Amino acid sequence: MSTSTVASPQSPASAPTQGTQIRLRGVTKDYGLAAPAVDDVTLTIEPGEFMTLLGPSGSGKTTTLNLIAGFETLTAGTIAFNGADVGILPPHKRNLGMLFQNYALFPHMTVAQNIAYPLRERRMPRAEIERKVADVLELVQLQGRDGHYPRQLSGGQQQRVALARAIVFHPSALLLDEPLGALDRNLRAALQLEIRRIHREVGSTFVFVTHDQEEAMNLSDRIALFNTGRIEQLGTPEQLYHAPETLFTARFLGDSNVFAIDGPGTGSTLAWEGAVWRVDPRTVSPHPGVAQRCAVVVRPEDLHLAPSTADVPPDANSLPARVRDIEYMGSYRTVVLAYGSAGTPGRVRVEAFDAGFAIDDQVVAWWRPERQRVVAA
Repeated sequence: MSTSTVASPQSPASAPTQGTQIRLRGVTKDYGLAAPAVDDVTLTIEPGEFMTLLGPSGSGKTTTLNLIAGFETLTAGTIAFNGADVGILPPHKRNLGMLFQNYALFPHMTVAQNIAYPLRERRMPRAEIERKVADVLELVQLQGRDGHYPRQLSGGQQQRVALARAIVFHPSALLLDEPLGALDRNLRAALQLEIRRIHREVGSTFVFVTHDQEEAMNLSDRIALFNTGRIEQLGTPEQLYHAPETLFTARFLGDSNVFAIDGPGTGSTLAWEGAVWRVDPRTVSPHPGVAQRCAVVVRPEDLHLAPSTADVPPDANSLPARVRDIEYMGSYRTVVLAYGSAGTPGRVRVEAFDAGFAIDDQVVAWWRPERQRVVAA
């Protein structure tokens, strides 16, 4: 599994980078269970970057965030902010903003008082507090709500207040732990746009934890995908989606048609249940596991359906399939397929108005060799 840092192909944010570099080296957290919660994680988060820690429950992403925040103590390794070791510093001395799923607002305080709380704790002059609160209210678009109490606000407005309170004192970095998990789908989408806008405007380092793949791909400059305490793959959303290095990555980010191959993926062709497929060497993962056992991954949008082999382009890879179901998704349809003798499940995305296939139809699925990915199984 890869724990090395991958350079971002472009500047992570258009705003001037004024955030903090966060560097983890060999970070481990062991609770004395069968395996460490975080196992030898090495990661560099660049100043001004929006880094997402993504993974299933129990993968180590939240524990890693808590180690950065100082809520958990290190078993091994180091954490540095701009080169300075912070491993022994308590949370309140790390100058970090925190945003949680539960808003943690003080119900007896107004919006302005909630936002001003970290400034009062730092004993700033009243005039400066009032100016900073007014500025951040404008940033989160809550002007005129300063005298309201949390109970008078919607869930989305309360989360904006919590975000304003987390950034009003210009923290070294903002840590966000599943902050949108309690919101409905439409409100989540709206708040994602707001978080992206605010990140661009403040230019600070954001470290975001989620298990939602779409959220991660929508928000992030880079994603660190966690699996059993380690970083499975690190890269941009495009890299993880289009160039997964392992089967775990391919399956966790988006739908995939997966064909397990009993053998290495280093040749010019691969065979699956009698079908022989061309291999484009550019699509083979550099992960060393490919040399032992591999799988071919094809995304649903890269698959096409034909009524017979005669309708398949001569340079395409293909195999027969049976239509198991057709799902109408509004803007498109998903054709659910069964491949091979064992009925291996698969999916292909077609146009919403494409009604040329019916359940139990025998079809041929085909794709271009450059649109597949050969990964370690």
